[in-house]
Amino acid sequence: MTQAESNFWSRRRAAVKAEEAAIVEAEAQRKEIDVAKAMEEKPDEVILEELGLKDPDLMQMGDDFSAFMQKAVPERLRRRALRKLWVSNPVLANLDGLVDHGEDYSDAATVIPDMKTTYQVGKGLLKHVLALAEEKVAPVPEPVLMDAPEIEKDLFEDIETPVVLAAVHEDEPEDPAPAPRRHMRFAFEN
Repeated sequence: MTQAESNFWSRRRAAVKAEEAAIVEAEAQRKEIDVAKAMEEKPDEVILEELGLKDPDLMQMGDDFSAFMQKAVPERLRRRALRKLWVSNPVLANLDGLVDHGEDYSDAATVIPDMKTTYQVGKGLLKHVLALAEEKVAPVPEPVLMDAPEIEKDLFEDIETPVVLAAVHEDEPEDPAPAPRRHMRFAFEN
């Protein structure tokens, strides 16, 4: 027997063993799925008794919650146990305020009694809001027409139109001068 023939048979034996292992694994998964389906149909008390687990609602801090993480435990019981774990452990239950999204951002927290909306079913919101905006538009100040000062009148004698100056509001601050630009500086050590 040559070396090429022995390699072929070695690979063939390994492939047959891999196929057998895949079949055994598929059967085990199928059994787990069947057991899980059967467990889902049973009440929680029966499942807890069969698996030898405590009632998750009666557990306290320090109890072993890892038993509820088995694959045989239905998801609903696992969630009940995790809820109880989070409530019973002060480290998990009390947030330190550093959680970005730990607050209630639902609109139920901001709704006040007798709140009214401008939305109209079937008509939408846009037309109503535009009508309100047209009512509340402040009038634009008209430009002030002034004659040119005495000194400059002789320069513009041939021009008959008066100089138009924009209305200046005293309460508006003047724009400050722009800040000087800064340039990056690099220092290299040799």
